[in-house]
Amino acid sequence: MAAGAKEILVFTAAGEAFTRKNINCSIEESIERFKPIISRAHLDGVRVRGCVSTVFADPYDGPVDPAKVANIAKRLHDLGCYEVMLGDTTGVGTPGTTAQVLNEVTKLVPAQQLAVHFHDTYGQALPNILVALRFGVTTIDAGLAGFGGCPYAKGASGNVATEDVVYMLQGMGIETGVDLDKLIETGRWLGTHLGKGMFFHFVLRLMLSVSLTLVLAPMSSVSRARSGSQPEIAAAPAVRKEREL
Repeated sequence: MAAGAKEILVFTAAGEAFTRKNINCSIEESIERFKPIISRAHLDGVRVRGCVSTVFADPYDGPVDPAKVANIAKRLHDLGCYEVMLGDTTGVGTPGTTAQVLNEVTKLVPAQQLAVHFHDTYGQALPNILVALRFGVTTIDAGLAGFGGCPYAKGASGNVATEDVVYMLQGMGIETGVDLDKLIETGRWLGTHLGKGMFFHFVLRLMLSVSLTLVLAPMSSVSRARSGSQPEIAAAPAVRKEREL
């Protein structure tokens, strides 16, 4: 904040063992540490975003109770985080477990103040994002060219590729304000400088000039998992290019 930051992020996790490995304290200790930081940030006019990692499973302790995720998310929200991000650090989430977690969390925190952060370890990130959209979540974390990872979650892949997210949203008629061609070009540039390949499913666009016609079911035809009602997606999702959490 002394350097002029306009926004900071505080992060904990829903898995106890992962929290100790990642930030060297318990979940409860982490939240206690946040209190003076958030208070000072608000005094200085700095926005605070909260993060709950390992919302589906702790890589050391196993599955996490969705109700526990909801409780931690609410505590961050109550402390004054303008937005709480739910992170699938290990990439084990599925559309079913995503709906279970969001069903619990949205009982305590408004969907408009939530964000999702999926790793694409098992190719489930895009389906999970689609579920989140249907719950009314419109902020999506993503990583350019699928880069990312976590040193304390063995086997976890990078974040869902920003290119894939933008391509999917455009195919659904949702405007993001992101130029997909320039995004891909930037991903290639980044990969060259990092000495790594790009990790996104939409790679054929780089090699072939193919016109694709997508036939997508209208969002209104799919019922919301929790209540049976379909929320309107009025605003284009905010696609974030985030560091690893």
